[in-house]
Parts: sequence; structure tokens; C-alpha cells
Amino acid sequence: MNSNTFRMPAAALLATGAVALLTAPPAAATDGSGTGSAGQGKAGAVVLRAGLDVGLLGNAVHVPLRTTLNEVSAPATADKTALTVTLDGAEQGEPVSVLRADVATAKATADDRSAQAESNLADAQVHVPGLPLLSLIQVEKVTSKAVCEAGRKPVATSNVLGSVTVLGKKVTLSAGGPTKVEVPGVGLVDMELSGTQTTSTTAAAAALRLKVSVNPLNLNVARVDGEVVLAEAHCEAPAAAAVPAPSAPADVKAQTGPGATTPVKANLAETGGSSATPYVAGGALLLLGVGAGALVLTRRGKSS
Repeated sequence: MNSNTFRMPAAALLATGAVALLTAPPAAATDGSGTGSAGQGKAGAVVLRAGLDVGLLGNAVHVPLRTTLNEVSAPATADKTALTVTLDGAEQGEPVSVLRADVATAKATADDRSAQAESNLADAQVHVPGLPLLSLIQVEKVTSKAVCEAGRKPVATSNVLGSVTVLGKKVTLSAGGPTKVEVPGVGLVDMELSGTQTTSTTAAAAALRLKVSVNPLNLNVARVDGEVVLAEAHCEAPAAAAVPAPSAPADVKAQTGPGATTPVKANLAETGGSSATPYVAGGALLLLGVGAGALVLTRRGKSS
């Protein structure tokens, strides 16, 4: 099984300042040239998105943890498959495996007809600094998909399949609102299930969104606050192509009454005629008459 690991040093993250909590889908990027074609749709997907603030014991240092796994965007076709994401140096200099999964895929495609994105996560465990043995959440399978076609209503779907365990407790999720899980001495997690949103041209879905507040007091970690999103997908439909109306043929009618004009026929060139035809015909008749008269006079002179 292929396994790719993304590592992010905590020291580098310290220089970035406070983490902004991620409440909106990522902005869709353009194609490889840096600019998307006019009229193309946009799409993006991500398996995991985390924005956490890690407070360390014994000092006022806060390590902002901002990471994503398998984030892709389109126009053009893009897909990624990585199974782990790791943060270096948050637990006494040791790496933290934020996500481990058997399946973690994201895919996005877009052209001038449609834009689609989907993400899938299966048999996954999410960890936060300070809780190396206790997972923040375990899921069997979560999926999200967004489809935006030109001229059609966008569709967004997300599913959470199988069991879900939060801070060691199996939970039953409710579509009616957030599910709260509190473990004394560990912390509190608010979890929202299967959020989807559509407009006339866009669609977005996120299978699970967790608001995290834990105080493990372990491995030099005092507190972890922030948000984790699993299986996110979004899209924007391409502009519908305008179909030009067929032009009606010109209808030229002859006018009647005073001042009426006779329509000019368009087939004069085909028959060899032109506007000079009457004059040529008149001249030919005149020459014919003169020739006939001369012939008569000549015959009379000979007879006399």
C-alpha cells in the first residue's frame, strides 16, 4: 500500500502568526499555466483541513498548526492520494501524526461543460498534539461530492458511513445540530454532521466539521483549540454558452400606388441582361430599318 507523508516543521509555523479558522472551502486555483480559460468551471477537494492553536506548557508559546491533506483544485484534472500527514516538533520535538488512513483520496475536474469534485476517507484516525494514544476522532468512511454542470442546478452530497468514535467514545451523530462530546480531564469536541450548501451556480459539502478544545497536559502540551474538517468538496459551474438566434431571411415586397418602385430582380447576371439591354435592342432595330430602306432604294434605281 502506498503511503505518503507530509511533514510541516513547527518552527516554521510559529513565524506565520495565529491560525485563521477555516470556515469556507478553499479558493479554486487555475490550471497549470496560472490562468484558467474563460467560461470554465472551478472545483476543489480536500481530505483533511486542520486549523489548530497548540499552547505549550511552561511558557506563553503558541504553535499554530495549519495543514491539509490531498488538497486539489481545477480547471484541468487533478487528483491526489496520500495516507498520512505529520507535524514535526510539536510534542517535545517529536513528530505528530495528525492523520492516518487506509484510504484518503481527493479528485477535481473542470472544463467548459461541468465541474466536479469528490473526497473519500476510510478507516481513519485523527490525532492532535498531546494525545498520542487517544485519537481525536476515528471514522470508518466519510465521503463528499459536488457536481456543477452548465445550465443545471448544482448538487452537493456527503455521507458518514459506519461508526464514529470521538475521544475514545462511540457517538451517534445527529443531523439536527452539533453533537457534543466531553471527556473530563481531556476536553470538549463539538461535531457537525454532513453539511451541504448549494446556490444557482455553486455547491459545497463537508462530511464532518469538528470544533476542538482539549487540554491534555501531556507531552508539554497545555491546550489545543481550533477546527478540523474531513472530506470537503466544492464546485462552481461554467457559464452556460449563449445560443445565437437564427436570422430571418429578408422579405422584399413590391410596393404599389404612387411613388412605387419596381423591385430589381437579382437574376439579371444569370441571363446575360443588364440595365443597358433596352438601349442595345433599340439601336439594333434602328440599324435594321436603315439597312432595309437602303436596299429598297437600290432596287428602284436598277429597275429604272
